[in-house]
Amino acid sequence: MQRHRWPGLVLGTLLLWVAGCEQRAGAPLDALIDVGTHRLHITCVGAGSPTIVLDTGAGDTVEGWVPLIDSLAHESRICAYERAGYGQSDPGPMPRDSQRAADELHLLLVKSGEEGPFLLLGHSLGALNMQVYAARYPEEVAGLVLLDPPPLKWLAGEDFPELRELFWQEAASMRNLADAAEASGQSEQRTQADFLLAVASEHEQLIGESAEQAAAISSFGQLPLVVVGATKPDPRFGTPAEAFRLFWNRESHLLAEQSDDGRFILADGSSHNIHLDAPDLVIQVVHEILQNIRG
Repeated sequence: MQRHRWPGLVLGTLLLWVAGCEQRAGAPLDALIDVGTHRLHITCVGAGSPTIVLDTGAGDTVEGWVPLIDSLAHESRICAYERAGYGQSDPGPMPRDSQRAADELHLLLVKSGEEGPFLLLGHSLGALNMQVYAARYPEEVAGLVLLDPPPLKWLAGEDFPELRELFWQEAASMRNLADAAEASGQSEQRTQADFLLAVASEHEQLIGESAEQAAAISSFGQLPLVVVGATKPDPRFGTPAEAFRLFWNRESHLLAEQSDDGRFILADGSSHNIHLDAPDLVIQVVHEILQNIRG
């Protein structure tokens, strides 16, 4: 297994396209930025305000998001970054919880010269991180789009405990793979270990500190917020999968109600990976919330 990077040809084409846009207000950015303890990789393209900032799910990379980023660059400026241990980013301090991710992203945006306000777009774990970011840096945030954020009651063990145990087993398996890669002594395995260790820690914190940090947020006030839920049950969850999906969406609907300007939308026919199954809906949602913010 290799650590994932942006496909050079696709990224190069995207950067050239943006450089040729006459309406471009900001220059394309592709850089490693020092955030104090390590460097993080950030790429920004497009023009317009507010700037869309993307955070992906645990173990996911920006590669699968490139077509969507390309489309959203027509709507506004968009920045995608790789969390510590991912892609070109250096490994960072442990544990990898949402508060640490939010603080590192804040520093990254400041040091890269990207100015707010920001429309935060997060998927899965990234949606949890973006909730924490919005609570910690409310003056920087113009809106939130959350794609299938994990239900906090489940992460806390209040509902479907057998599925939480299954998730914990997957996290433990990831940790074992990471430890084995780290102990191998081979340079390629060492590089892969950085990624695996980051993902393992993110999984562990997802049902620990990260969930608690997000659960401590009682309200997003009047912040424009859209939560998008999926409809396809995850077959990995076995018999309870359908009931779990209904529960997940109910929790997402309640999350949307934490803002006076919040709404919940279902991506009909989509799995958890809404950005892959329903990219047109994501583009529409971002377009509408941008119009809301600007108007």
